[in-house]
Amino acid sequence: MKLWLLLGLLLARAALEIVAGQHPPKNKHPKEQGENRIKPTNKKVNPKVPKIKDRDAADSTTKSQSIMMQVMDKGRFQRPAATLRLVAGQPLELRCKGSKIGWSYPAYLESFKDSRLSVKQHERYSQLTLVNSTAADTGEFSCWGQLCNGSICRRDEAKTGSTYILFTDKGELFVPSPSYFDVVYLNPDRQAVVPCRVTVLSAKVTLHQEFPAKEISANGTDITYDLKRGFVYLHPHSDHQGVVYCKAEAGGKSQISIKYHLLYVEVPSGPPSTTILASSNKVKGGDDISVLCTVLGEPDVEVEFRWVFPGQKDERPVSIQDTWRLIHRGLGHTTRISQSIITVEDFETIDAGYYICTAQNPQGQTTVATTVEFS
Repeated sequence: MKLWLLLGLLLARAALEIVAGQHPPKNKHPKEQGENRIKPTNKKVNPKVPKIKDRDAADSTTKSQSIMMQVMDKGRFQRPAATLRLVAGQPLELRCKGSKIGWSYPAYLESFKDSRLSVKQHERYSQLTLVNSTAADTGEFSCWGQLCNGSICRRDEAKTGSTYILFTDKGELFVPSPSYFDVVYLNPDRQAVVPCRVTVLSAKVTLHQEFPAKEISANGTDITYDLKRGFVYLHPHSDHQGVVYCKAEAGGKSQISIKYHLLYVEVPSGPPSTTILASSNKVKGGDDISVLCTVLGEPDVEVEFRWVFPGQKDERPVSIQDTWRLIHRGLGHTTRISQSIITVEDFETIDAGYYICTAQNPQGQTTVATTVEFS
């Protein structure tokens, strides 16, 4: 019995070895040249979709492209560089694509409504032309599309163009100034600029103090030089005040700018700091009275006054006079004092009551009041 069991196990093992050693049957139809061995399948394959970020990047590149073109000779066009150099006297023609275009150009041309400058809006583009250019025309020329809803328009930031143009004149290294002396106010809460701009890109420009005579270092930390603006005081303080000038050197030639008086401002920017004071708060009939409204503020900020007084409804005749002047208040601090005074002659009962003064500047307004009684 044991012999038969042993014989059966040996036969079974031999059969397994034979099966394992056999090769799968060959394909009855041999593979033709170029035939695909991959069997068809029902598996779904998702089609490749272009990356959205790549498409967005292309869109952003298109949006940031300048809409400004410069018209060259013989009708050629080219996109102007960020900084462009032209010779004084050379004509300029810029075009910006769009049916509604806004323009900005140097204040010198805008202030004097110069007839040498022309801006025309055509159906598909706007055209700016400047003839008989001078060194004083040096500055930023920019344009932008406008999105309008009726008569209200806003700037389209996706459609803009700009170039800074230096009009080079052999006799002028500096952009000419309309005066021989200028005042620069040093505010503790914002940058101050000494506008020494040049017409030659390669010019070396330095800043100098008149007294005691010395060169002022533009180290990039406290003071820096910007071709489009001039010397920028990043953090003005009282030690910076005084008289300064600039010196430019280029091509073996040197030139001195006009002088600039730097004045430190004591009062920070904001709505007017206003007080009101009456010559008397109790007035007898027939006497005269004056009420004074005073504002201390920044030297270069104008203040407007408005009055409300008791006899106003009855069209009571009064005299109102506005004045201003610069005052120095210790340590060289400079302040603008603006005043408005209302005077009432031959005081009557209808003149008794509240005298209200409102002072306004670009940062806001302040209202103060005082009472005048009939005694």
